[in-house]
Amino acid sequence: MEQIRILIFFIIISSFAFSGCSRKSIDVVSPVENIDKFSDGGDVEVPEKWWYVFEDSHLDNLVDSALGYNFDLKNVWYRLQEARAIEERSSSGFFPSLGASAEASSRMIESGNLGNNQFQFGLSAEYELDLWGRIQSAVDAERFRVDASWFDYQSAAISLSAGIVRTWFQLIEAGQQAEIATRQVETNSRVLELIISRFGYGQRRRVDILRQEQLLEATREQKIQAESRQQRLEHQLAVLLGRSPRYDSGISGERLPDLPPLPETGLPMDLVQRRPDIQSALNMLRAADRDMASAISNQYPRLTLSASLSSSSENADELFDDWVRSFAGNLFAPIFYGGERRAEVNLTEAVKNQRLYEYGQTVLIAFREVEDALIREQKQRQSIESIEKQLDLSRESGEQIQMSYYNGIGDYLDVLTALDEEQQLQRDLLSQRLILLEYRISLYRALAGAFETPLEEQNE
Repeated sequence: MEQIRILIFFIIISSFAFSGCSRKSIDVVSPVENIDKFSDGGDVEVPEKWWYVFEDSHLDNLVDSALGYNFDLKNVWYRLQEARAIEERSSSGFFPSLGASAEASSRMIESGNLGNNQFQFGLSAEYELDLWGRIQSAVDAERFRVDASWFDYQSAAISLSAGIVRTWFQLIEAGQQAEIATRQVETNSRVLELIISRFGYGQRRRVDILRQEQLLEATREQKIQAESRQQRLEHQLAVLLGRSPRYDSGISGERLPDLPPLPETGLPMDLVQRRPDIQSALNMLRAADRDMASAISNQYPRLTLSASLSSSSENADELFDDWVRSFAGNLFAPIFYGGERRAEVNLTEAVKNQRLYEYGQTVLIAFREVEDALIREQKQRQSIESIEKQLDLSRESGEQIQMSYYNGIGDYLDVLTALDEEQQLQRDLLSQRLILLEYRISLYRALAGAFETPLEEQNE
């Protein structure tokens, strides 16, 4: 009992001596200058599953399916499970280790026909007192990494949902481009028939017929390209859904939707709290800070308590009659390691500073993505208005040019140029409407926060 009292007294004295050595977690000060508000924004609150704003049940089902079956997302999910397992393993340092051993041996001497048996059984336990928080800091670091992995998973889910929605609208646009090309082929065929019926194959008009045939073939080529792109986008969408490229998405006769009202962008600091990639970077910074605290604590002595209980006997029936008990304390104080432990502190401090500026850069990129999406949408609307005006003017002038030509006035090159320009503007207008939708998708993605996924629901 006297030894135990001395050991307890030593522990208390050591705790007071090194109580100031444990390093507390710091409050993160962002290196990014705060901004008051974004340059633009609407009044419509965006739901967590932001793609619902397009009010397309087919699209909603596709995204929900992809969130449960996409292989890349599952890969990130199991990286999260890996991080959780590492955190659980690290937490084992809070508990004592307990082991049991048993041994049985028999020794025979041939000459004297003598021998003896030996039976042993023992229990041992060991526990490190975390006097200055080395174990706690290491566990906290892993816990922050788990949080960062969860936010990485959420970022991957947002990226996947944006990829599905973008591919869906690209697929619709490709189908509409094929329809436009089909109508233009019909239009150009009718113009060719009109030229032939009105002017015949005379030497003077032969070149006009050839030019019109060339335009017709070029339009057919446009249709082929649109159909090829449509099929490739079908394959791309299927793979995003975790399906074979031959999977049928069920798209038929869809049209690009009207753009929903501009969403509420909120305050920049709200975005910092909401965006998973920013929160992931923040948790990696916190983990690096705890790694540094653990490295600092690793320079101080470690106190380990151990206890054992054992019994031995030459007879198995008497094995548990007598027990030997022991209790010990072991103090290990690092004295000289050639600067290794100080270098470890410097290393973790450098990593922490890296994480700090990675966090700041992530915040800046998030702000930039919102501003970029806002200005792009604003300018894209103006561009579409300009194309619509050009298309109206092209139709009006084209009709007059064709009428003059069929009445024998004017040159066919004017007809060809007007017809080609009008058809190109029709294709451009559809492409620009798709780009406008893609800019809005980028805005939703930039503003999006975490949401529950099918994989999380299955593992609750």
